[in-house]
Amino acid sequence: MSGFENLNTDFYQTSYSIDDQSQPSYDYGGSGGPYSKQYAGYDYAQQGRFVPADMMQPQQPYTGQIFQPTQAYTPATPQPFYGNNFEDEPPLLEELGINFDHIWQKTLTVLHPLKVADGSIMNETDLAGPMVFCLAFGATLLLAGKIQFGYVYGISAIGCLGMFCLLNLMSMTGVSFGCVASVLGYCLLPMILLSSFAVIFSFSLQGMVGIILTAGIIGWCSFSASKIFISALAMEGQQLLVAYPCALLYGVFALISIF
Repeated sequence: MSGFENLNTDFYQTSYSIDDQSQPSYDYGGSGGPYSKQYAGYDYAQQGRFVPADMMQPQQPYTGQIFQPTQAYTPATPQPFYGNNFEDEPPLLEELGINFDHIWQKTLTVLHPLKVADGSIMNETDLAGPMVFCLAFGATLLLAGKIQFGYVYGISAIGCLGMFCLLNLMSMTGVSFGCVASVLGYCLLPMILLSSFAVIFSFSLQGMVGIILTAGIIGWCSFSASKIFISALAMEGQQLLVAYPCALLYGVFALISIF
């Protein structure tokens, strides 16, 4: 045992003494009590003696209600687009996109094939006039004893889709499906005149005169449609190329009128 104590004493050479283990006291409250000793160069006795006034933040009482957060901003009142009263609102037809002046100008353009078409007006998507003309064409066929409303609207839809694809391939600017349907619908007006003529005068279109008259109406419709298309799409020099598929479409309507 004496050898072990000697080895332990030689191995741990230190100046640490058990007598120095007295607990130091620090005064963190600044009252001068048992905790008033400095530690690491800082006097904790000065901690609670003085606080600057600018560091003190006054507590504001909560004035809101429980479970109801205070509103940080006031939402702006939405302003009406056309005003606060009904007098400033536009007409209902204008909101629906129905312009009788443009409808009348398009109708005159179709009825007068040699009239120069206004491209800005013809490029509009106006389906009010074409729907009325398709309904009128079916009504005239109904007066002749032919219930062909389904054929009229079905052939119109297929023809508009075919012309839409063809014109987008031929033109540089492209065209919308509504514009194609609008132009083809307005140009159906001469076919309505042909069907009405056959009903009013009890005239058969299966004779030689009826065939010549029908061929003239087909040329009238196709020429008007091609004129409007080349004016709206700036396709100069391509009227005959556009008129040929239009003539095929209106020829189907003519066959419905004849037979």
